[in-house]
Amino acid sequence: MTMTTTVISVALPVADQDAALAFYTGVLGCELRYDVEVWPGARMVEVVPPGSRVGLVLLPPDTPLPMALRLGTRDADAAYERLAGAEGVVLHNAEVLRWDGVPAMFHFSDPDGNQLVYLQETLMPDDDA
Repeated sequence: MTMTTTVISVALPVADQDAALAFYTGVLGCELRYDVEVWPGARMVEVVPPGSRVGLVLLPPDTPLPMALRLGTRDADAAYERLAGAEGVVLHNAEVLRWDGVPAMFHFSDPDGNQLVYLQETLMPDDDA
């Protein structure tokens, strides 16, 4: 079973989100993908280089959001169940998280302590099945 379909984004720690946003868009030429307050006090800023599907999530070090590599999966529930039984994996959510307008997701760590998030992807009409 292939669980991972793509790399969606990589989180980078930044001291100042506004300054980082100005640098990544104004100097490096990235495009703004998201600038949203996920919940009070948790701002998510994501930029993407032109022509790339992989985003850069610019997060302050004290964010409650996971400083993680975000991966796509076609079935978050199946991925969660598979990882729940895997040796060395630490699940940081008691279940797959579901919020209106947001893909199903969960946060976990690999055996080396690297932070990862799985987000359920939906097939676009031009995607291969």
